[in-house]
Amino acid sequence: MPAEELKTLDITEAPLYIQFPEGEISSADISADEFYQRLEAMRPELPTTAQPSSGLFTQLYEKLLAANDHVLSIHISSGLSGTVNSAANGREKLASPEAVTIWDTLTLSGGERFQVMAAALAAKASWALQAIQKRLEDIRANTEVVYTLDTLEYLARGGRIGRVQALAGALLHIKPVIRVEHSDGKYSTVTQTRTISKALSAICDYLQKKYASRPLWVTVMHGSFAEKAECLTKQLGEKLNIGKLEMMRISPVLGVHTGPGIVGAAVVPMELMKDLL
Repeated sequence: MPAEELKTLDITEAPLYIQFPEGEISSADISADEFYQRLEAMRPELPTTAQPSSGLFTQLYEKLLAANDHVLSIHISSGLSGTVNSAANGREKLASPEAVTIWDTLTLSGGERFQVMAAALAAKASWALQAIQKRLEDIRANTEVVYTLDTLEYLARGGRIGRVQALAGALLHIKPVIRVEHSDGKYSTVTQTRTISKALSAICDYLQKKYASRPLWVTVMHGSFAEKAECLTKQLGEKLNIGKLEMMRISPVLGVHTGPGIVGAAVVPMELMKDLL
């Protein structure tokens, strides 16, 4: 979520961190362009990433509860990060842990943004917590996050896939199409193609089959792959019933594991968002 969006919606962010050799930096404190420049300069080494500590969560909760009766704490998929556990441990250190509700989005990036945005807008409209959670359940169950990668190199170097698998993919010029599973919030492969152009077409076909003619909010996302993101935006605009279409950059902390050549989309049915806007 852009900084201006966080401010407008009065959202407090618990940032993930990127650990460079010269020190640790919050993912919120580095621009995408600066990050990819530093990433390229480090090759063949890679920075690492770290989740917020339980102590940081405790401090955030205490600060927020000083001015609010309850905190809804929304997080990146437990299938992809230990952040939810860190938040839960931080909550247990509070005098009144029941004042914090922890929510597992079972997704990330643009898909997570839809849930955070919906919760913030609903809270501003004075929705009850139970009603907010019901809406988040519906958004979580109906959102798709699907993407492709120019290379498997970064996933391999970051330990997200095996080096043998990555080498085989490189030799065969495989461009996988990957989605986030609703059941466990982990990655699964939709299909494999031999070119980025075919991967983009496969993403469009998958989303068209999934949603048919439903009006959609589509966020096209990329690392440092603007040309391909523009191609995907054009194709999605032609094949889907678009209610809202935008293009954004993924968080640099995710770029550590994907490299600059990532492009994809987060998609949610408009009917789950429009009454909040």
